Amino acid sequence: MRMNFKFSNHALEEIERRKIPISLIEDVLGNPQQIVKQDEEIVIHQSQVDFGTGKPYLLRVFINAKNYPAIVVTAYRTSQIKKHWRNP
Repeated sequence: MRMNFKFSNHALEEIERRKIPISLIEDVLGNPQQIVKQDEEIVIHQSQVDFGTGKPYLLRVFINAKNYPAIVVTAYRTSQIKKHWRNP
């Protein structure tokens, strides 16, 4: 099932400030490698992504799933993959 998303103004500002291509955000939203529940409202779609440097980063997209369409509240990339990656 494909979820619908809209972006909060804060998310758009942070994505631009952090220089994350919106196409990568959309890829993670559409086909995340993992979905992690943070709390009752927020879920995190995350995938390991190469931003063109040859070094993998974890791209984390935070979504308020209580709304329809779901609202992207923020996104960031981190090199600390082990800290956030959930092994089954």
